[in-house]
Amino acid sequence: MQPLRRDSKPIDSSRKSYVTPFKLILFTLLALFFAAIVLWKRARRPLAIVTIALFWLLAAGWLTAPLLELAQPYRQSDTPASFAPRTAIIMLGGGTVYDDNILVPPPDVLARIAVSAENYAACKRTAATCQVIVSGGNPQRRAATEADTYLPYLLRKQVPRTDIVLENSSRTTYENARNVSAILERSRYDSLILVTSAYQMPRALLDFHRFGLAPQPLISSARRARLGILPRYDNLVSAEIALHELIGIAQFHVYRAIGWF
Repeated sequence: MQPLRRDSKPIDSSRKSYVTPFKLILFTLLALFFAAIVLWKRARRPLAIVTIALFWLLAAGWLTAPLLELAQPYRQSDTPASFAPRTAIIMLGGGTVYDDNILVPPPDVLARIAVSAENYAACKRTAATCQVIVSGGNPQRRAATEADTYLPYLLRKQVPRTDIVLENSSRTTYENARNVSAILERSRYDSLILVTSAYQMPRALLDFHRFGLAPQPLISSARRARLGILPRYDNLVSAEIALHELIGIAQFHVYRAIGWF
């Protein structure tokens, strides 16, 4: 049979806490507001008030929370994944970080590794063939690719090397789907399971559907805003991630409409 076509877990608290860096969205918004304040003299005061209010709402979580709700429609479930005689668990990459000059997975990816390993173990109890396909290249231009960095962590969780397939050239979620699709064309699977964080799942499914694949979504972790009065850096990071995913989904539909995808 060919690959299927369309028809939370806690993070190890012993590890250090890593801070996800901003990309460019919030910085660009701030720069645009600043430019408008400088150029639009008559509206400087209201623009300054709007800018401060907007970033306070994001940093205090009150605007970040609804953004995360939009970006994370899928929820973690205690229901186990559905395994078949030949099952592939696809784990998407999510970057790498340095810890004392050692390249390691960030917390969100540690959750993906844990969920992938747990479901691999459950799969082996019922299925004849179970494999974990790890997809992640080196978009950050670090010392090693994402897939290669994650490999030792899967091995430590008792996933044998013979059942791990590394896809270490993709740089985007779209390339994750494209490159994994090429791997699946060379194999036979009855069930596909996609493991990633809640915020990445909607866009990932769109990209996999683009290549005719309909994997079961399996959420490894979700982001939550911390509401309050004082601003929190973590809320700004979550807002950046949510905006990145929502813009990516809009971009996907635009590209589909004009025939690029």
